[in-house]
Amino acid sequence: MSDDKSKTSELSRRGFIKVGAAALTAANMPMFFMKDAWAAKDFRNNPGNAGTVKFGFNVPQTGAYADEGADELRAYKLAVKHINGEGDGGMLNTMKPLTLKGNGILGKKLEYVTGDTQTKSDAARASAKRMIEKDGVVMITGGSSSGVAVAVQGLCQEMGVVFMAGLTHSNDTTGKDKRRYGFRHFFNAYMSGAALGPVLKQEMGTDRKAYHLTADYTWGWTQEESIKNTTEALGWKTTAAVRTPVGAGDFSQYITPVLNSGADVLILNHYGKDMINSLTQAVQFGLRDKQVNGKNFEIVVPLFSRLMAQGAGENIKGILGTTNWNWSLQD
Repeated sequence: MSDDKSKTSELSRRGFIKVGAAALTAANMPMFFMKDAWAAKDFRNNPGNAGTVKFGFNVPQTGAYADEGADELRAYKLAVKHINGEGDGGMLNTMKPLTLKGNGILGKKLEYVTGDTQTKSDAARASAKRMIEKDGVVMITGGSSSGVAVAVQGLCQEMGVVFMAGLTHSNDTTGKDKRRYGFRHFFNAYMSGAALGPVLKQEMGTDRKAYHLTADYTWGWTQEESIKNTTEALGWKTTAAVRTPVGAGDFSQYITPVLNSGADVLILNHYGKDMINSLTQAVQFGLRDKQVNGKNFEIVVPLFSRLMAQGAGENIKGILGTTNWNWSLQD
């Protein structure tokens, strides 16, 4: 009798171990695409047997970063053509090995809807929410403003939809404000600072005084922090760091104090039209023609794009900064 009880006890123990292990495995499985009432085998806006699947392209079509938004949107539309196999295949014919088959996504034709973030976080969230609830998108992409990217990424996390950040340079996007459903490909402010350090040392030396004008939101803050960490490690001193509103347009009131600050370098932590305007106005104020502390006055733009360089025209020549990879750049 005692042997039977012993066997039963052992079987129960083994059974418990098996059941417990299964429960533990299930508990630790990634709940990908799950949100609130959505079943474990389903995900938000699952197209099911439909022949199409939909993405949301949420970009600034108005506001200070509208030029970057228009560029993003052109690229997204071209990507849809590649994925759907429209035309002659274009770039697809040059890519080997190739995962894309030109038959959509898992055989479903890709469709898309667009939204205007207005370079404002609240407007971007409202646009993304409409895409998810009304249009039934399974993925949202966009950005240009890191504040927008962080806001939309948080919404997508709440609603169980993937967010693929198109353009976001703040350290916080995948740092302090990271979310499980959020992904980025763009380099961050820390990388810009690290890349610029050796170049600034070579071109400007280790005895400099820097004056920062900084866009007053998450990207500007982390860009300023990253560049300060780099320059101060070189031996530079930070004379002042002044926050400026996004979309200010006229930066005269912020540039005037630089003239008598004792700084010999102006660092513009601005982007989009704001960078074009602040750089143009700094040049008009004669900063690049000045000599301070026995040195030629310099301007640094930690992050700029091809569009910003075009907008700034002659004023961008000789300005050090970082940019995303571009096939036309030799350096």
